[in-house]
Amino acid sequence: MSIMKVIEVLAESPKSWEDAVTAAVVKTSESVHGIRSIYIKEFEAQVDNNKVVNWRINAKVTFEVD
Repeated sequence: MSIMKVIEVLAESPKSWEDAVTAAVVKTSESVHGIRSIYIKEFEAQVDNNKVVNWRINAKVTFEVD
């Protein structure tokens, strides 16, 4: 039997939402092991001078409890 835990994380990137997702997984994996999935709850973009300057996500990361 495996037990899973879910944490909520926020991440951003100056490149894209996909890059923000990758950054969230990479950074979270530094302190959490056994990541199984990431669910993106919200997408947001920061705009400056009519240009997108930051792509942001709010996500839930699921991992197996040791």
